Parts: sequence; C-alpha cells; structure tokens
Amino acid sequence: MRKVAALVATAAFGVMACGPASAGWPDDKPIEVVIGFAPGGATDVMARKLLPAVEQRLGGKAKFVVLNKPGAGGEIAFAAIQRAAPDAYSIGVVNVPGYNFIPMTRKTQYGMDEIRLIARVVDDPSVIVVPADSKFATLADVLAALRSKPGSVSFGHNGAGTNGHLAIRMLAGAAKVEPNEISYRGTAMQRTDLLGGHLQVGMFSLSEVPELHSSNKGPLRAIAILSKQRSTSLPDVPTAEETGIAVTMTAERGFAAPKAIPDDIAKKLEAAIAEGLRDPEYLKASPGDVPVIAFMPGADWQKRLDAMNKALQPFAEEMKAQEGK
Repeated sequence: MRKVAALVATAAFGVMACGPASAGWPDDKPIEVVIGFAPGGATDVMARKLLPAVEQRLGGKAKFVVLNKPGAGGEIAFAAIQRAAPDAYSIGVVNVPGYNFIPMTRKTQYGMDEIRLIARVVDDPSVIVVPADSKFATLADVLAALRSKPGSVSFGHNGAGTNGHLAIRMLAGAAKVEPNEISYRGTAMQRTDLLGGHLQVGMFSLSEVPELHSSNKGPLRAIAILSKQRSTSLPDVPTAEETGIAVTMTAERGFAAPKAIPDDIAKKLEAAIAEGLRDPEYLKASPGDVPVIAFMPGADWQKRLDAMNKALQPFAEEMKAQEGK
C-alpha cells in the first residue's frame, strides 16, 4: 500500500490545484469510457472498479459509463477516442503495446498524434497459463512439444499487436518454435476455451489471474511469467529467462482522450485518477490490480511510448514481411 501511495502522491494534490475546469464539466451528462476489449478482461475490470473512485474525486455529478467496443486488437476503441468531440464527455482506455504497435504495421483508423494520453494506471506483466490438468508442467515442456512437432500447441492472445501476441512472437523467435496462434476478442474468451479444453496455452496478464496469486492453485495454472524477476504474487512461478528464453513483456493500461481536450480538464482527470488509485475501497476490491499499479502522468507516459517504439520496430518489420508473403 505504501508503494502505491508513493507512486501517485505527487499528482494527487492536482484535483484541487489545477484550477477550474471548463464550465459545466463533468456535471452536464455522463462521461463515456470506451474500452477495446470484451467485458471480463483485465482492461474492462480495471476500469469498472477504478472509475467509481475517480467519480468521487471529480465530485459534483460526475458519472462514468463504460462502453465496450472489442475487436482489431483495440483499434476500434482507439479510433473512437480520436473521433470523439474534445469536450471530455467521451474518453477511453488505451492498451500498450497494441496502441503504439499497430500503427507501425499498417494503416490504422487512428493516429497517436490525434490522441492525448491522460495517465497510465498499471504496468502488468504477461503470464503464460494452462489448465490445471494440463500435461505441460513448465514452459520447457511446451517448447519441447513445439520443437518435436511445429504448430502442435495452441496459444491464445487478444489480437494482433497486443502484449500477448507480441509475447508469443518473441517467444517463438527466441526459442525457434512455431506455435498455433489463436486470436480472441478478450481474455474472458481465452479463459472459457482453456477451461473447455479448446485451447492449450493462454497468454494473460498478471492482474487477470488474481485467483492464482500466492498459491498458483485453481482451474488454471501459471507456468511462466514474462518479467525480469519473479512476481511476489506468484513467487513459485519462474520467469521465461529462467527457462533460457530471455523474453519480457508487459501490458500498460491507462486513460486517453481526443487531442484537443481542454488542458484544464485533462489535468483534472489526471489528478483524479491519481487519487482514485489510492482509494481504500478500490484497493480492497481490486487485489489483482494492487501488485501492478504504476501511475504515470500522461506526458511522461507519451515519452515512454516514443522510446518504446524503437524497440518494437524490428517486430513490426517482421510482421509486415510475413503478411507480404
């Protein structure tokens, strides 16, 4: 809890300090929040649990309404954010790396230069999961099966350019294997197919498996985490690097708005999000999010994405080359 407070304390005072927002906002009408994935996944759950705390910090008649627009790895939702009127009554959640990676591979319905990042909320490492009764006890078992028979193991992800998709491509390249990739419209659908025996391996984020935190016991089982170090939430789950595959991948999620949103409203939103992340009720209701909360002001997050794009460029070129074959 102290770590969470330290991350956001410097921005929290801004709700009072950033001055009056544009007349009427946020009291005129509900604020629509567009999410690019289906209900039940990490993005959807994070937003729905956090937004009531943000409403309280904004005060007045502030009310958020979540609108799910899944598909195309989040592109449909990102485009909706760009097209919205810049009055701050329609904002959205962006998912990195998909948000900045997709435009590197093809023409998209949105441009990053037409969207303003408001605040990063979480930095959520990818976790490789299997059904509890899976024959695969470790990541090494999965890789051995793929080396023996390419394409014999199905891997799920949430669409081209998402953290799960990129993680699979990185693993495939580093281990020199070729899994059978299956794209889903959200993690909830991956979970359903894993439990139903229709998918062998899923690529989730750490916050999406709170039932496994500490014990790694349940209908699913984590076999590897794609972070530099083991997570305190899954202390017995090895990193991919411990298996000899030096691959890391994380999902960053946060809020964004049309580029021309009034600056005073953007600052008020940023500060309310920072304070909301400290809310005791939110933290109590979101045990899966607590280990991955990583607040970052929008301007700093944009700088981070600009630097990240250089590292992602080789994978973008690989994807374009494969699609051109």
